[in-house]
Amino acid sequence: MLRKQLLRQVRTVSESLSASPQIRRSPFSSATFLAPRTSRPAYVSSRIGQRWQSTEAQQQKPATEAAPSSEEAKAAEEAKQDPLKEELEKAKKEVIDLKDKYLRSVADYRNLQERTRRDMESARQFAIQRFASDLLDSIDNLDRALSSVPQAALGITSASTTSNTSSSDPNVAASAESTSEPNKDLVNLFSGLKMTEDILMSTLKKHGLERFDPMEGGGRKFDPNTDEATFFTKVEGKEDGDVFYTQSKGYRLNGRVVRAAKVGVVKNS
Repeated sequence: MLRKQLLRQVRTVSESLSASPQIRRSPFSSATFLAPRTSRPAYVSSRIGQRWQSTEAQQQKPATEAAPSSEEAKAAEEAKQDPLKEELEKAKKEVIDLKDKYLRSVADYRNLQERTRRDMESARQFAIQRFASDLLDSIDNLDRALSSVPQAALGITSASTTSNTSSSDPNVAASAESTSEPNKDLVNLFSGLKMTEDILMSTLKKHGLERFDPMEGGGRKFDPNTDEATFFTKVEGKEDGDVFYTQSKGYRLNGRVVRAAKVGVVKNS
């Protein structure tokens, strides 16, 4: 009960303060007091309230509120697009890397094909190089045997011999005829060896092995790529560096020198 009375008294006091000033007595004392008045007139306070609640502020509020919403929408769209852009850039980089690797692998494969083709061609062309080099000594011995037979023993006479046989002396002519008679067995042996050499060289030529003689055609200049100088000497009527003697002939296998020709070279100085 006491609490209810106190609450009622508080409400009455608050109502008296908000109303016009009237002299009221406090229920707790016999003294009288005046209700406080506001220092400002009512119309001033109403104007201030209207100023703070003007229409311009109300019109500006939606604009200011709309701006952040559009910016937020743009930010949200950019945030959504950024992962897509990153993924797109990553995909582009991967495509570039894969394309580069593909082109490199294709180039390596083509180089491997070309290198393999060259190796196979070289192996095919020079497969018999060791066999040919082992066979050259036999060919040289056969050539030396053929060159050791004199021309007179084969019945081949030179121009000087024929001029001497046409002399008026009958004894000289008879002696020349007796010495120029060929030995048939020797001729047959020589012709057989010559045919064997020709067949052997033609067979080797089919496989790319060829023989060359620096003295063919009257001789030539010394070539260090194909010739090997075994000695130097003075020779009248020839220049320095000329080949005047062939000790052993040279051989080529498909353009590659298997063995250089051993020659004598002129050195007059």
